Amino acid sequence: MARGIRVTSLVDALVDDVRGRVIAGTLAPGTPLTELDVATRYEVARASARAAIERLTAEKVLVRGTHKTARVVRLGPEDVRDVYRTRTYLESEVLRRLAALRRVPEAAREANAEIAALWSQGSYAVVEPDMRFHTSLIDELGSERTSAMYHSLAFEVKLCMAQLQGRQQLSPEIIVAEHARLLELIAAGDATGAAALLDEHLARARELLAASLGGEPGPEAFVPSSATRGAAG
Repeated sequence: MARGIRVTSLVDALVDDVRGRVIAGTLAPGTPLTELDVATRYEVARASARAAIERLTAEKVLVRGTHKTARVVRLGPEDVRDVYRTRTYLESEVLRRLAALRRVPEAAREANAEIAALWSQGSYAVVEPDMRFHTSLIDELGSERTSAMYHSLAFEVKLCMAQLQGRQQLSPEIIVAEHARLLELIAAGDATGAAALLDEHLARARELLAASLGGEPGPEAFVPSSATRGAAG
């Protein structure tokens, strides 16, 4: 029994580290990853390396065809659009329900404050707090299955966000302003306003990222932020 727990923990650690390297960009899209690569880099048995690659493939961190080497997933413009539209479907309904309850999670405020602090230092490295902001809203609903559905998208969402913010195309200043306005609308009970701003917030990121990956940007990419316009007015 104890031996089984140790093996599972080792595989978990391997999976977490590889996933983190993919999100950070140190393992670029399309990079091949073999059992030998993993076993050598981490000084682990081939069986553990194999189990980690199988998990990473199941989680869509790696992809491979029949009898082919696993490679780091490469998201294209339409993959990004599908991920972000799925996010919008889930998050929009959750925000409407939170607004009906006027319930704002403190974790969302804290995550947005962290993004603001990073931006004040000139940093675009806001993927983790940005993801925590959105996840905290989903989790505040208190639905285990809704949270599970959202968390199943987590890797692809983080990868999309990392690719976009790594190219410094979306200012954390806009992210902070739109997050803050979303929380204000929820607290005010404005379900329609919150859902509309969320759509604007995610659609802009979606189209900027699709364009950065070789797609043709939709008009949403060029819509000025209504949150910053409001602040200016």
